[in-house]
Amino acid sequence: MSSYQGFLLRAQFYLVILGALYVIAVGLLTIPFIQSHVVYLNAVRIPWFADFSAPEKYGLAPNKTLNFKIRTDDNETLGAWFILSDPYYHSLPRIPVSVEAHVTTALKQRPTILFFHGNAATRAFHVRISHYQAFSSRLGSNVLVIDYRGFAESTGQPSEKGLVRDGKAAWDWLISQGANQENIVIVGHSLGTGVASQLGVVLGQHNITPRGIVLLSPFSSIRELLNTYNIFGVVPLMKPLAMIPHAPKLLTQALIHEFDSLSAVPNIKASILIAHAENDWDIPYTHSEVIFETFLDTHLPSISPLENPLTATREQWSVFNAKLKARSIKRRELVSRTVVLNFGQVEEFVAEGRKVVYVKTLAGGHDFLGIQEGVQDIIRRSFDFL
Repeated sequence: MSSYQGFLLRAQFYLVILGALYVIAVGLLTIPFIQSHVVYLNAVRIPWFADFSAPEKYGLAPNKTLNFKIRTDDNETLGAWFILSDPYYHSLPRIPVSVEAHVTTALKQRPTILFFHGNAATRAFHVRISHYQAFSSRLGSNVLVIDYRGFAESTGQPSEKGLVRDGKAAWDWLISQGANQENIVIVGHSLGTGVASQLGVVLGQHNITPRGIVLLSPFSSIRELLNTYNIFGVVPLMKPLAMIPHAPKLLTQALIHEFDSLSAVPNIKASILIAHAENDWDIPYTHSEVIFETFLDTHLPSISPLENPLTATREQWSVFNAKLKARSIKRRELVSRTVVLNFGQVEEFVAEGRKVVYVKTLAGGHDFLGIQEGVQDIIRRSFDFL
């Protein structure tokens, strides 16, 4: 046997092994226990052995942050931080001895961001700390951040309904401390966008309208995320599985966590800002484009596809094309688009008293999009952070 033939046999052997490992790994996603751990990664508690009672160890100013617990309506306990805004903190004659004594006054003086983080890690993770610092300084807002059930020192196990309950409990705590709903902006990042979207629906059902909702690097649904996810940003997760008959359908049917933000769109009444980076390797920016277009769709002339394009008459094609043209004209009238050199582009429209903004940046990746000054400034202008 030549060395070339030996190389081919070894390569074939390794490809078979890799293929088998891939099928096993994807198959494990159909097991609810494993699926939950993959979706939430709540066992990854970075930084390990964090001391949440000392947020100063992670870069926050002395006595600027209240470490406390929030109780949910199903009796879970959530670890939480309330961070004073920089303007309020700097207005104090001295470093406060008790942050708790300043919560109500701070809530009345400055807007507050209710922040829902992504999967894995904890509220003390350095990337998240950078978000709080940017919100507090550049936006001049207070910040409330929670660790969902099953994360960090919070009790319970994560689930879609559970995380939405956690979000509602955090909202209720702000209101109980004296916050006005019009002074609260809900911000979700990655997995947190699913929580923010669903919380927006819950609030809307109770005729509650926050100042706005911000979705940073959102996904339209877990199902679509699986279909578009690329391992290391290169290898499509579901592409090889598509060669196995019915396998992709079986996997998506086995999903117990959906976070279908797209279906939530018609029931979100607050103004909304969607932001995504073109170089996001984890969640493609096309998810944000679909969400934005879904918000826009109800304000454009409706159009039905031709039943059978191959047999459609000239008249049917003429009517169809006329509707397409009318829809395109209406979209141009409604949506303003601004290209910002070396930053990206912004599309926005206002309808029925609500603003919808889509920011697509050139850089920022998945984790650092929300701390870009350009994104922060657009949030500030969109939601009147003074």
